[in-house]
Amino acid sequence: MKILVINPGSTSTKVAIFEDEKQIDLKVLRHSPEELSNFKTLWEQFDFRLKIILDFLEEKNLKPSDFSAVVGIGGLLRPVKGGTYRVNDKMLEDARANFQVEHPSNLGCALAYEIAKLGGVDAFIVDPVSVDEFEPLARYSGHPLIQRRSLSHALNIHAVARLASEKIGKKLDETNFVIAHLGGGISVCPVKGGKIIDANDASSDGPFSPERTGGLPLQPFISLCFSGKYTEQEIRKMVMGKGGLVAYLGTNNADEVEKRIQNGDEYAREVYEAMAYQIAKEIGAMATVLKGKVDAVVLTGGLANSKMLVDWITERVSFIAPVLVFPGEDEMRALALGVLRVLRGEEQAKEYPE
Repeated sequence: MKILVINPGSTSTKVAIFEDEKQIDLKVLRHSPEELSNFKTLWEQFDFRLKIILDFLEEKNLKPSDFSAVVGIGGLLRPVKGGTYRVNDKMLEDARANFQVEHPSNLGCALAYEIAKLGGVDAFIVDPVSVDEFEPLARYSGHPLIQRRSLSHALNIHAVARLASEKIGKKLDETNFVIAHLGGGISVCPVKGGKIIDANDASSDGPFSPERTGGLPLQPFISLCFSGKYTEQEIRKMVMGKGGLVAYLGTNNADEVEKRIQNGDEYAREVYEAMAYQIAKEIGAMATVLKGKVDAVVLTGGLANSKMLVDWITERVSFIAPVLVFPGEDEMRALALGVLRVLRGEEQAKEYPE
């Protein structure tokens, strides 16, 4: 079965072609700042991105009708259970309304739908960011005006949970993992029977990351907000985009930080180790959600390629359970496999919203 996979990001659109489980082509269609400056809003980019995907297919002598299905990355939609969803009118409406927040991933379902429509096949998304499998206690924040929300790197976390269950030789629905997705944002989740039952909101909670602050001491943060020195937009950017390693070290590049450390920069070492320290603390906290019954602690995402960071985390959390490392995040494969399970009848496609 041939599957077209589409993953729009802030400065690129990734397109992959799979034949069953095998990726036979991958292209990163990059968008220059000059190109994107022509569009005032995210959704004004839609026709531009659609055309370059269709141009890519034409270069490959492929037509939309050559595919068994088209799948796009899932956006920040309504809270849904994990799984593969058929794109429908309600999903497109919510994506175009930027239901939770404006984000390039919101384009994924609509791009997939338009190309699938041309080919007379179905369009899907798999495990969007808004996957919500929280248990009731996880929703309490400390004040009834604010409810904790489920936003995580669900696509990669679910995919890695399957890999980890295979690795330890247990059925997915019988496993308990703490999975830490380590990237530009960091999600640390207790995963029970394949379900993400709690998670730090990587945009405002948990450990700091290469460009996000994570959770901040609340009283000093309130004072900062009302100091009159910063606009709301500046505060939001400070928390997400200009926080973490960017704020401390002026870079979000872990390789650069490690080079500084190797060259004797003690401050860079302390900051980088502090990030590992906070990740380990969050892993410990999420282990309590599973009452200490953890089959493995799983580290994944781009930062899991950093042996230095992984070693620091492992030193602090290996007493909880064995540590498994699956570096990187193969989102394109996870999307293709989600659709493949539906096409093969191994899973039932879900209808949005549930």
